[in-house]
Amino acid sequence: MTARHDGPKDDPPTGEAPPLPARVFARLADGHFHSGETLARALGVSRGAVWKAVQALREAGATVHAVPNRGYRLPQAGEPLDAERIRARLPVAARSALRGLEVLWQTESTNSVLLARPNPPFGASDIALAEYQTAGRGRRGRAWLAPPGGAVCLSLSWSFREVPPDLGALSLAVGVCVLRSLKEVGLSARLKWPNDILVEQRKLGGILIELRAESAGPACVVIGIGLNAALGEALLRQIATLGLPATDLATAGVAVSRNVVTSAMIAQVLRGLQEFERESLRPFIEEWRSADALRGNEVSVHTTTQTIRGVARGIDLHGALLVETPQGVRRFISGEVTVRPAL
Repeated sequence: MTARHDGPKDDPPTGEAPPLPARVFARLADGHFHSGETLARALGVSRGAVWKAVQALREAGATVHAVPNRGYRLPQAGEPLDAERIRARLPVAARSALRGLEVLWQTESTNSVLLARPNPPFGASDIALAEYQTAGRGRRGRAWLAPPGGAVCLSLSWSFREVPPDLGALSLAVGVCVLRSLKEVGLSARLKWPNDILVEQRKLGGILIELRAESAGPACVVIGIGLNAALGEALLRQIATLGLPATDLATAGVAVSRNVVTSAMIAQVLRGLQEFERESLRPFIEEWRSADALRGNEVSVHTTTQTIRGVARGIDLHGALLVETPQGVRRFISGEVTVRPAL
């Protein structure tokens, strides 16, 4: 689980100053050394308060270097997430679709933030981002590990007038939208059914979609996207011990800021949601198939009741995974897939 520190459960209400660790983080984000005295003077607090803020950042998983007579610094420079910078980069159509966009310093889960709020009206979206999450989660209840500044933790809510008939395929469409946005910043990635984003067979990110729907009529989805930005070697090694080899944008050589990547993802996902509502998976199917990381591989599909082995043969128009087995081609709408190692 991601480390916690003593402090407010979530950010203070809008209009109040961010918590001190957030302000110290913003000062250190340029990657240069800043003395405790300089930070204290700039932030209007004591040096002891700065030291405590640095400790809180470390407890949250951030690496903060401290060198006598030089001060503190983050080992890798990076622009903090900034709602206004993100909004300013969005095309007009995407900006007009936003009901709200906010960046939290910390929260348990950005998906939970939006699930606790009223549904946005049709054609509009609420977006929540966080510098880090204390209880970020992926599929099947897995923890999503990311220190402050280490990832893009993004959630987006959207209301459909009716529950789409192939709603289970939405994560595949969103995956294509994420790939489109990564291409804008010069990165080619692949997709692993149903919701993983890969670079060189290592996990760069994932998608978690949660639904709030009436028995008949409108439905609201909250789409969570986690994208590793700069986790650092230590955390990448820690994740690897869990059996989930990971990578990040820094390792992949992407030098643009998280604000640029985030703006591109928001624009592509908002456009994609409108496409999906009109045509389901059809506008995305060929791009998904071209990026399919499983196709042609021997795989094991783990369901709640059994494990089925065979050769992955892509997806159908409804987003189901097709697996060729000795008994014929089987179709899966859910499950956990692993690639079987070559003998």
